[in-house]
Amino acid sequence: MSDAENESPEPEAPADSEEAQTNALLFGVWDVSEIEYTDPSTQRYLNVTPIAHTMGRHASKQFRKSEISVVERLINRLMQTEENTGKKQKALGIVRDAFDIVHERSEENPVQILVRAVENAAPREETVRLKYGGISVPKAVDVAPQRRVDQALKFIADGVASASYKSTTSASEALAQQLLGAAEYDVQSYPISQKEERERVAAAAR
Repeated sequence: MSDAENESPEPEAPADSEEAQTNALLFGVWDVSEIEYTDPSTQRYLNVTPIAHTMGRHASKQFRKSEISVVERLINRLMQTEENTGKKQKALGIVRDAFDIVHERSEENPVQILVRAVENAAPREETVRLKYGGISVPKAVDVAPQRRVDQALKFIADGVASASYKSTTSASEALAQQLLGAAEYDVQSYPISQKEERERVAAAAR
């Protein structure tokens, strides 16, 4: 009998497991299979999966962060504060509670609200400093799509920290307010106001 005949065939993955992955829900509640995108430039970098904690598997490569869910990227951003440094379970709970609040107020999928908020809060222009003969001159430049997503998440996280610091407003409530405000393009919300300011300064430096 030949070696090829002795080799046992590899077991095939059961169809039930593939179907379970397809039908998996974020936090066991939210469906992420039908998220709509309005900005084609950032769609590639707004990955949405039902997994909210990959345990740092994206950290080995420079741009692999765009392969993980935008929900986990928001959670990681919320950890970059004095109160929540390294406390991923706490940040995950904040996002989970905020999604419940968003759904109660908007009656929409909170993941869709997050995607829309990031698209609205992503700046299209910013300024860099160029030196000419020892003189620093501001210059307007277009923002790369991946940096646009990074900046939008930063604005949202900074808005949460600002609204909940030394305040009776909880972090979950503050996050829900920032997401709803940015999704509705409310210029009074922190993420949109920061985007408008960046683009205003860039327009003056053209």
